[in-house]
Amino acid sequence: MATKTAHIKQLNGITFVGKTDTNHWIPMDGPEDFGGSNAAIRPKELILLSLGGCTASDVIAILQKKRVKIEKFEMNISAEETDEHPKYYKSINLEYVFYGKGIKEADVIRAIELSQEKYCGVTFMLKSVVQITHNFRIVETES
Repeated sequence: MATKTAHIKQLNGITFVGKTDTNHWIPMDGPEDFGGSNAAIRPKELILLSLGGCTASDVIAILQKKRVKIEKFEMNISAEETDEHPKYYKSINLEYVFYGKGIKEADVIRAIELSQEKYCGVTFMLKSVVQITHNFRIVETES
């Protein structure tokens, strides 16, 4: 079992930078009325990006192995947050959007299924505490 590490440094108030074993720094901040400078992404928002990035990587890699030609890919992620503290995400929806010509729905369904049920570690960590749903669109292009 591998051990992963992260390191966080305070810059000012609740403005921080953090890095992990890959040695890439990322800024995090909060609103001014909470001691931040409103200059970077909120730490909790990183969860949405982590989830989206993890499953997007899986899905695109799977489709590439199947030699599915994707011209462009996007994800839209929405989350329902509780009103009371501790504020947390009750549900998250992932919308995968594929652009290309002749993309088969069955290939997309299988790639998403494999990511969500087998490969995406972020999904695995979150699914016991938050409802994760997904849908997809295929946008047919001319080329």
